[in-house]
Amino acid sequence: MSPHPILHTLGFATTDRVVIIHADDIGMCQATLPAFADLLDAGLVSSGAVMVPCAWFPQVAAWYRQHPAVDMGVHLTLTSEWATYRWGPVSTRAPASGLLDQEGYFPHRPTHLLAQATPDAVAAEVQAQIARAQQAGIAPTHADCHMYAGMVAPFMPHYVRLSAAAGLVPLVGRHGPHVWAGREQLLTHWETQGLPTFDHLAVMDLQSGPEERIAQAKRLFDEMPAGLTCLLLHPARDTPELRAIVPAWRYRVADYEAFLSAELRRHVRNIGIQVITYRTLQAAMGRRSQ
Repeated sequence: MSPHPILHTLGFATTDRVVIIHADDIGMCQATLPAFADLLDAGLVSSGAVMVPCAWFPQVAAWYRQHPAVDMGVHLTLTSEWATYRWGPVSTRAPASGLLDQEGYFPHRPTHLLAQATPDAVAAEVQAQIARAQQAGIAPTHADCHMYAGMVAPFMPHYVRLSAAAGLVPLVGRHGPHVWAGREQLLTHWETQGLPTFDHLAVMDLQSGPEERIAQAKRLFDEMPAGLTCLLLHPARDTPELRAIVPAWRYRVADYEAFLSAELRRHVRNIGIQVITYRTLQAAMGRRSQ
């Protein structure tokens, strides 16, 4: 196994298992922010990313301004998946952009976005969301894509280019989630430019039983291979609002409760997993690009 360029820069060995434990969907609804704050205090979750177009973004920004050391990214949002709780683009209201569905919101699914949105419109929206986060006082460390919608072939070069131009680490996996002809060449090019890439992407399953959440997380950490991994979870407190929005709300609450657990925190420490932040990668990216 060849040394991972960024991990080598950071002084990790080839055999080390290094992970960012990342909370997605911050600001999607109110229940996500106190959950994220609690998890940061508990000490296992190391980063999160905010959904700029969503209704609770201003609260997240206000909270961040009181906690500027938090490792916060922009969860670039191009889809709006729930039935009765929706959001839309911040860059345009023009139907010709392809960013709007018939109801005036982002499309429900990434496949719908791919079928109708222009790459230029997606690029403008990515840039607008990063800019709005910064204008609200957030100094983001990274960017990733809600539902992986910006990581398909027509959109991913814009997502990576604009994130890197803003000094952010874009979430890029060596092995997915989408694969297409020419992707490997792009990854090689980006790595030579100093871009961190992840060896592995992992997600806490939103379908397994909540009562098994700690055991599931332990298995995931036990089986985590050497290299750089991003582990995604979707934590939220149990609130009436969350229950009204999300049919699978139990799994988000289960993520929150499991990653608060001292038992899980001890397990990660005892098996030698190294938890880092995107801020660490951002600093390494800056050194490698100089």
